[in-house]
Amino acid sequence: MSHQESTVRLTVGQALIRFLTAQQVERDGQTQQFFGGAIGIFGHGNVAGVGQALLQYRKDFRLYQARNEQGMVHMATGYAKMRNRLGALACTSSIGPGATNMITGAATATVNRLPVLCLPSDIFASRRTGAVLQQLESTFSQDYSANDAFKAVSKYWDRINRPDQLPVALLEAMRTLTSPVETGAVTLALPQDVQAEAWDFPARLFRERIWHVARPRADRAALARAAKIISSASRPVIIAGGGVIYSDATADLAAFASTTGIPVGVTQAGKASLPYDHPQMVNALGASGSVFANSLANRADVIIGIGTRYTDFTTASNTLFTNPDVTFVNLNVTELDALKESAVAVVGDARESLTELGELLRGYTVEPAYRAGAEKAADDWRAEVDRIIEVQDGPTLSQAEAIGLVNAAAGPRDVVVNAAGSMPGDLHRLWRPGSVKGYDLEYGNSCMGYEVAGALGAKMGDPTRQVFCLIGDGTYLMASQEIMTAVQEGLKITVVLVDNHGYGSIAALSETRGSQGFATRFNYRGDDGQYSEERIEIDLPANAGSYGADVFRAGTAAELKQALEDAATSRNTAVVYVKVDSQGRFGGSGAWWDVPVPQISQLASTVQARKEYEEQLAEQRLYL
Repeated sequence: MSHQESTVRLTVGQALIRFLTAQQVERDGQTQQFFGGAIGIFGHGNVAGVGQALLQYRKDFRLYQARNEQGMVHMATGYAKMRNRLGALACTSSIGPGATNMITGAATATVNRLPVLCLPSDIFASRRTGAVLQQLESTFSQDYSANDAFKAVSKYWDRINRPDQLPVALLEAMRTLTSPVETGAVTLALPQDVQAEAWDFPARLFRERIWHVARPRADRAALARAAKIISSASRPVIIAGGGVIYSDATADLAAFASTTGIPVGVTQAGKASLPYDHPQMVNALGASGSVFANSLANRADVIIGIGTRYTDFTTASNTLFTNPDVTFVNLNVTELDALKESAVAVVGDARESLTELGELLRGYTVEPAYRAGAEKAADDWRAEVDRIIEVQDGPTLSQAEAIGLVNAAAGPRDVVVNAAGSMPGDLHRLWRPGSVKGYDLEYGNSCMGYEVAGALGAKMGDPTRQVFCLIGDGTYLMASQEIMTAVQEGLKITVVLVDNHGYGSIAALSETRGSQGFATRFNYRGDDGQYSEERIEIDLPANAGSYGADVFRAGTAAELKQALEDAATSRNTAVVYVKVDSQGRFGGSGAWWDVPVPQISQLASTVQARKEYEEQLAEQRLYL
């Protein structure tokens, strides 16, 4: 650094917050603040370092409290998703357990390719104090801590052992967070002594800086190869993933599908990428999809993947595409995903690639009979959805009926948030999003505990939207505490707590895999030392009320409708509690999911399940 350069003397914590406050992001000519603030829980590792800086700059950089470190990263993930990856939150924790609690949240952000900045505190860099409270000691290195565990779940990781390391690390962090290819969790481990150390930082580090989010253009030769394959297809199918939404390519996809007549099946992340009533929208595809979309995928001669990662749920564990001559064309900004399934890879921004591919395909459309068949499949599925969610006269609502009632109460801009259990499959098939940002299913990591925190993050990302958090009783018992955060912040969300008395999704999976639903229901232990059939009655509404939420109970369709109306009129965060039939299920997807069954067993149920498993396994293939 030149001795003539202007400097500002700040602590590392203060420099960090000053820098984050000045970062902006631009795409398509629109510039916005990148960081919406920080979420924190203070302990001895960060209270006097980053904590002091957040106090000092509290008017410029908002701090949100959280109840759990994992929850606060989920909040940041929900925020980033609502902001279309053009905004992020920072998460600060103490050392040791406070830091490691964030790892699951960081994994969830990285799996879903969403920008989150994790700032776990770390052990003393100076080493003068010796072992400290919450330090995990190593026998092979003094420069190794629990924070090294973040490396596996971070897209960028660094430890700041000296103040002069911070500027480079901050720039690298921003490069990663704003990259459409590399984004995910970024971890900067901050030793607690270094946070409080002062240094003469270059003043220009804190100037307003705009990070331009590029729209990479695909190789023209790759586009030509893709166009040649698609133009010769007789039964093409599009798989639309989350990349369509993050690229703002939804209108372009709708136009492309209308022009070509190619049916569109959607992943969980891409569920809202095409309007529900679009003629080519055949809806959910894959292991949690519908038989209508999956039957088209079975026979397809060309699969066009747009912004999808081809997870095992999307491909039905590589059993979905049964045409022996099927060819893949993938449009994706990430080379890793574009080349999956041995595809012809079009590496570039989804919107730009769709536009250019459409120009090359000008005049191409599928045969009228195929278009008509696909549109009939779309109509038939919409009719099937109406049938499934129609309220019957049973003694207890089914989960599908409850979902239909919540969907009917939701407005066009309202958002549904969920992550795990039996609801993702039901929502993937049944929910009708009213807008592109109306559906947030965290199904990349399928992380139990995302629901409430992710819903709050979505509300933080766009306070003008009503957010519905759909959560099962099993997940609620795991992580419901951010309801209190929503109440504290005055950020109203509506939590629909669906009680099927246990881990319903895994109970069903256990039964089909020969494990008889073992240990998946909330039952007392009996006198024989085994779980009995006697259920534990838990007053979940009372628990929700203890967080400060308004609570409404429902048992019938009429009561649920009324509860949702009452919740809508409340200005406070509301919890609507409804019991559903734990055995209430509707038809499957016609697709498979690979969950291995033991090759040998003394249980007849397992032996039978293994036989069925091997039959399905025989259909699995690699696309080479």
